[in-house]
Amino acid sequence: MSFIGKEIVDFKVQSFINGEFKEVSKEDVLGKWSVFFFYPADFTFVCPTELEDLADKYDEFKKIGCEIYSVSCDTHYVHKAWHDASKTIKKINYTMLADPTGVLARGFDVMIEESGVAERATFIVNPEGKIVAYEVIAGNVGRNADELFRRVQASQFVSEHGDEVCPAKWKPGEKTLKPSLDLVGLL
Repeated sequence: MSFIGKEIVDFKVQSFINGEFKEVSKEDVLGKWSVFFFYPADFTFVCPTELEDLADKYDEFKKIGCEIYSVSCDTHYVHKAWHDASKTIKKINYTMLADPTGVLARGFDVMIEESGVAERATFIVNPEGKIVAYEVIAGNVGRNADELFRRVQASQFVSEHGDEVCPAKWKPGEKTLKPSLDLVGLL
């Protein structure tokens, strides 16, 4: 089953951002590009390496009008405790969503019910609140913020230039493709 074009679930959750707790809802997400970056749990092993990688690239995401929301099934209090305890997590300036009831993990269909944690999954969401790209990866394999950034840029480009497509490894300024009318149905 594909999630492409699916509207994100209506939600209202607590978050930890810049030393404060803040409520975040679907309405806060609409109107801008967003990345929902699910990870299994705070105080783990692969997760901090990914979150740090994303933190290092966060300013670039903001420059292209994309907000980052990391999501785990931990509470906002646990996010704060991890932030206070870890030099790596202290670098995070993007919003850490708390999903202890699993409303987001279930809404994006990435909840691992047996363990009460989310899959390692990434969703790119357009300003209308619809999923345009996603990946779910094994819990023991970390993701790459550079590739995620490239995919957000490509998603933004094709959203603005509907008659063009981005080939593999495409980056802004590089050549795109214009499918011929007889091939459009094969995309």
